[in-house]
Amino acid sequence: MTFENKKAIPRFIQEQVTRLPMHYKTDPITNHTTYQSYHGFGAMDVEDVGNVLPRITDFGSAWQFVVDPETKSQNEAVVLGYGWDFSTDIWNFGVLVWNIIEGTELFTQVEDTNGRYDAKSHLAEMIALLGPPPKGVIERADHMSQVDFPTPIRIEAGKLSKNARELFGGPYFDEEGKFLHEELIPSRKPEDTIPSLDDSEREIFLSFARDMLTWIPSERKTARELMEHPFLNFGGHVSKDALEGRS
Repeated sequence: MTFENKKAIPRFIQEQVTRLPMHYKTDPITNHTTYQSYHGFGAMDVEDVGNVLPRITDFGSAWQFVVDPETKSQNEAVVLGYGWDFSTDIWNFGVLVWNIIEGTELFTQVEDTNGRYDAKSHLAEMIALLGPPPKGVIERADHMSQVDFPTPIRIEAGKLSKNARELFGGPYFDEEGKFLHEELIPSRKPEDTIPSLDDSEREIFLSFARDMLTWIPSERKTARELMEHPFLNFGGHVSKDALEGRS
């Protein structure tokens, strides 16, 4: 177990001496003392940070899935309701990279005026950054909209949603594949989302991100393929030809 600051443990010990100590029980036979579990170490202490390292976990180890309409980090497969597989984990990691590098969210237009998740605004921002979804994606989403959840999901008192379209407020596209809420599409570009990198680093990073954030799930790189991307070369020289060779 580690803390972001090495002072956390000494500070905790000192508090036990000067304040009310932790609750504990002592076995009268073995004389073994068991302390009550404790997790109230407070907010992250950013002073002299030394142990904050990003870790990649196995998303596949998750054992239960619940569609939560209030979650503000929905991916495109959940919003459009056309099913998902391991490639959705690749999308999720692609979005997470912005948190690691910029300390902010890639998609910032995900709430309505009441602070609730707004799928159509989220999709509008996806379109701004990724371009419009291919016709095949829209057709697949339209087909899957007819597939109901095993159990309806309650989103408001007395109101149940039986599929993703009802849950998130679709449909979002007309019969010609045109987005029905074009007025919500912001004027953001991918280059605007990563200001902390210089031009050459930004180009390499966006190439890496595009390998993960694609509308068509089958076009996303696998984790093994991503490991070979020049962005993970950690400072090594990357030529423009090498990047273009990956497109």
